[in-house]
Amino acid sequence: MYINKRVLIKLSGEALAAGKGFGMDDEAINEIAKTLKEVHELGVEIGIVVGGGNFWRGRNTEDMDRTVSDNIGMLGTVMNALRVQSALESLGLETRVQTAIQMNEVAEPFIVRKAIRHLEKKRIVIFAAGTGHPYFSTDTTAALRALEIGASAILLGKTGTDAIYDKDPNKYNDAVKYDKLSYREILSNNLQVMDSSAVSLCQSNNMPLVVFGIDDPYNLVRVVKGEKIGTYVGGQ
Repeated sequence: MYINKRVLIKLSGEALAAGKGFGMDDEAINEIAKTLKEVHELGVEIGIVVGGGNFWRGRNTEDMDRTVSDNIGMLGTVMNALRVQSALESLGLETRVQTAIQMNEVAEPFIVRKAIRHLEKKRIVIFAAGTGHPYFSTDTTAALRALEIGASAILLGKTGTDAIYDKDPNKYNDAVKYDKLSYREILSNNLQVMDSSAVSLCQSNNMPLVVFGIDDPYNLVRVVKGEKIGTYVGGQ
C-alpha cells in the first residue's frame, strides 16, 4: 500500500524515551523528526498523536482516582507534543499543536476544520491531551483523529517489536509474525495491538492500519513508500 495523501502517525511516549522507560531522549526525538521531514517532503500530509507513557502510566496507579490519573497522563502527552514540535520546527517545518484540553497559552484547541486546513497548507499537526476525557487511551485518540481528518491510514510505530505477532516475540522464540490481519482477527485472537475501543472504531469505519517498528525511525519512510514491512491491518 503506497500512501500518498494524508496519514495519522501514532508515536508512543516510549518511542520518545528511546527505550529508557522515562523522560525524553533528544537524539531519538531528533531522528524521528528528521524522518518525519522526509515523509513530509514526499508530499504526505501528517497528523501525529503522541502518547504519554514516558511520563505517566495511570492504569498502574491503584491508589488514585482514575479520572485524576488519566488527566495527569493527558498533560504528559502535551509535554511530548511540544517537544516534538520543537524538533520539527528546528528543521524548518511548520507545525501546530492542538490539544483536547484548552490551554491557549501553549497550543491551539482541537478544532477539526482548523486541523484539516493546517494539513492542506502542509503544516504538520500534533494532537495532544488525548480525547480530553478520562477512560480513553491515546490509541483510541489516534483512531478518532484519523477518522476526523480523513486520513488514508494510521501508522502505528511500536518499540521493541517490528510487527504484530501471535505472542510476545521478546519472550517466545516461536512467536509467529503476521504480514496481514483483519480487525476481526485482532479481536478474536486477543492480540495486544491497540485497545479494543480503538480496534472497534477502526473496524467499524474501515480504517487501514500499519503496525511497524519505530526503533528504526526510517521505517516510517519505508511504510509510506509501500515497502512490505510490519503488519497491514485491513479496513474490512
